[in-house]
Amino acid sequence: MALRPPPLVTTAPSGCTPLSALEYELMSEKADALARAGLRVEKALAALRACPAATENARKREGLLNQAADLVWSFLVQREICGFRSQADAIKRYDIPREVMIRLGAVSRPLK
Repeated sequence: MALRPPPLVTTAPSGCTPLSALEYELMSEKADALARAGLRVEKALAALRACPAATENARKREGLLNQAADLVWSFLVQREICGFRSQADAIKRYDIPREVMIRLGAVSRPLK
């Protein structure tokens, strides 16, 4: 369904319409949400890197892996919403480990 402005809402001499102002605000919100998601990914990956892959840390590391995978998944979906179709640059920039990438989209179950 296409959205057309009513005839009374025409382009002003400055070239700005109420819709372009709304579109600007929506783009700003998308960019802000993407930045917040990126910060959450950075924090989750830092916590994961700080937890060594040792037998005594297995349960904690598993939880950190699941959390990182969920946040990376949300971040990549947000990027697609913003129009970024290739995720390779984000994966490289954030240095997302393979063990996180293979869990993307999987629903985690609580450990017993």
